[in-house]
Amino acid sequence: MEQVEDVRIEVRRGAIWITLNRPQALNALSPNVVARINQALDQAEADDRVKAVVLTGTGKAFCAGGDLRYIHAQIGQDRAQVARFLESVLAMMARLERCPRPVIAAINGIAVAGGLELVLCCDLVIAARSAKLGDGHGNFGLLPGGGATVRLPRKIGPTRAKYLLFSGESLSAEEMMASGLVNKVVDDDKLLEETGLLVDKLQGKSTLALRRMKVLVDEGLEQPRDVALRNELVMSELHAHSHDMKEGLQAFLEKRPPVFTGR
Repeated sequence: MEQVEDVRIEVRRGAIWITLNRPQALNALSPNVVARINQALDQAEADDRVKAVVLTGTGKAFCAGGDLRYIHAQIGQDRAQVARFLESVLAMMARLERCPRPVIAAINGIAVAGGLELVLCCDLVIAARSAKLGDGHGNFGLLPGGGATVRLPRKIGPTRAKYLLFSGESLSAEEMMASGLVNKVVDDDKLLEETGLLVDKLQGKSTLALRRMKVLVDEGLEQPRDVALRNELVMSELHAHSHDMKEGLQAFLEKRPPVFTGR
């Protein structure tokens, strides 16, 4: 019998597509899932031809968080192993957040707890109309361990974040779009098509420019305004020496599509 992979990693349309594939477990995060996501990120970071990373799931869930069955089984045997697993999840999510490529979450269904934390590490979010997003840790007496208490208020504001954390409710994709977490809501059967179209938009862009814009936005959120503005100017001056900026300007003058190299 052919073994089914917990995570499918494919290169399509110039992007690394990471598909969580444990539908029977609502795509819960296990040690193997975490390791496979890290493998995909290794691949994305090593290949300049990759313009984006897409994260999605199979079945009715995007990701329902950490594998509570695994955690419960380990707590009775080896609490240190549980701590190592949680640390590995946190490290993987930090890598996802810092990935030098734009990371797109294509939310096909339920995204709660660690699944919501995965979404918070993505740059752009497209959600199926039936998708539900929430925290849910409090429903089981748990605390977030993948960054929800830090990233969620920065994404949607502290009041909305506290409501999700305290209530344990899951909200609709439309409600989360109104909160600013979701960029676009599409019909369920159009999710992958719309995600592919977004990936296509990134194909003609400079990977160097995209990477630098991502760094400026993410780091600027944590810096005083004057410092962030100064850093943007310094980065712009550095970027003026790049091949891609010169190529973009030349292509503009010659009225042709630019050919970027990521340098």
